[in-house]
Parts: sequence; C-alpha cells; structure tokens
Amino acid sequence: MIRTNITGIGDPYIIKVGSVFHAYATSAPDGFLRFSSPNLTDWTKEGYCLRNSPWVENCYWAPEVSFYRGKYYMLYTGRWNKNHSLRLGLACSDSPCGPFTDLAPAPLFDPGYACIDGTFFFDDDGKIYLYYARDCSENVISGVHTSEIYCSRMSADLRSLETEPVKVTSPTLPWETEHDPLWRWNEGPALLKHGGKYYLNFSVNCYDCPAYSVGCAVADSPFGPFEKYPAPVLKRMEGDFSGPGHNSFFRDGGKLYTAFHIHTDPARPSGDRRICIAEAGFDGAGVFRILL
Repeated sequence: MIRTNITGIGDPYIIKVGSVFHAYATSAPDGFLRFSSPNLTDWTKEGYCLRNSPWVENCYWAPEVSFYRGKYYMLYTGRWNKNHSLRLGLACSDSPCGPFTDLAPAPLFDPGYACIDGTFFFDDDGKIYLYYARDCSENVISGVHTSEIYCSRMSADLRSLETEPVKVTSPTLPWETEHDPLWRWNEGPALLKHGGKYYLNFSVNCYDCPAYSVGCAVADSPFGPFEKYPAPVLKRMEGDFSGPGHNSFFRDGGKLYTAFHIHTDPARPSGDRRICIAEAGFDGAGVFRILL
C-alpha cells in the first residue's frame, strides 16, 4: 500500500494519461485541485483544474474524471446556489489538466432531493450508468438521516438520465450503522465488472469517524438486486489506519488499483485526510479483495 504525501483532501480519484497519473479530490472550498505523479509515490500539487462553478455556492466534493469520446468529463458534487441543496454537476475539458468548464450553468439533473458522490460506469455493451448517493442531509426515514445509493442509465452524451433512478442499497447491516443510530450512510459508490457480475463498493458511517469503512455488494445486473458481503472489505486497523473510505478504481500495467482516503491524524479524525493507494482484485471464487 502507498500512503501518498497528498493530505488535506477527501474522496480521491486517479486516472493515468500517457505516463502521468492525475489525482483529483475534495480539496478546496471553491473548486478542485489537481495533483500529478510519474510513479504513484511522488506527487505534485498542480493547482486548480475547476474553480468557481456558476451554479455552486460551496461544498465542492468528490470529483471523478472520465475520458469519453475524446474529452475529459468531470462529474462532481456541489451545493446549488438556487436552493442550497446538494446536486451533481458535469464539466468538460480537452485535457486531464483542465480547466474544466460546466456543460450548463446548473446541475446535471434535479431529482428534487440532495444527491452526492456521482460515478459513471461504462459497461462493455456500450451502456452507461450513473450511480450516486441520495444524501442523508435531506433523506430522513422514520427519524433517521439515511444516505442510500441509486442507479440510472445515462444518455450517450452524458447530459440526461434515460431511466428513473432506482435505489440499489441502503444501510442495514450492524457494521454499517455503528457510528450513530440517527445517522446512517451508504455513499461513495464505485463499480467494477468481473465474470459477468457487477461489484459495487460503497462507504459507510461518517467520513470523520474511525469507523468509516468500505463495503462490497454483488449483482447480476447494474440495477441489482445487490447482495452485500457480510463484512467490510476495507476498515480501520489499530494504530495509524483510521477511517478508510470513498474508494475509486484505476488500472496500470494490467493491475487493478483502488485509491481511498484515511485520516491524516488518526488520533484526531476529521476532514483532513490522506490519499492511499492499494492493489485490488478477485480470488478464484470471484470474491473481491483489497490488498493492503
């Protein structure tokens, strides 16, 4: 596992273009910083790649960059200045370095509720899916603030939903709900396909607590039903490994990697987090694992 020198961030996402790795993360109050590395170990802060979106008043969170049809698309979370509610935005650039420009002066779509942590999944049949979390800030179920993950199929131009969003996970297992009985999370979705099955990684508990962890669920369809593993695939370890979560995937040299964050100071868990990188994969039985 690599513990990078990138701190003060959250929700990392890494892509490789040519011989350069580019990292994006929750990293600034008014936009997103980009970091670069030739080797995954030595990283340089390169400055803003998106700043002062026209529809966002604050909360620039969880950027993800995908190369599609010759362009780089950044999917991200922001708080809409129209109604002070969280939504997803989509920006575009000719370069992974940016600058990224919003495709519209408004969120990508408006489901009528707060949503965060969007991720695209490009299936091998050409279909594209959007996964996101319906945020617990506004989703209150029987008095419990609850984040749940939804899925919708996207249009080929990435500008609209082709199907109504379907709920695919909700926090129900004991290890998903240990932080606070009145606040529960399934958030930070990340998708893999292996052996014809869909593997959904998701984060649980609050990002600033040691119990922030990553779970995995598997299904035969992008829309589920997803069956959750009985235990997390990434969790805290005694000592200096606190709050691992909000992971994403990238490949290099035929190997699968996952990027995630941990608390920079495990003795004082907070929004100050560090990017970590580890190999990931599947065993002979098709069980997903993160190799620390």
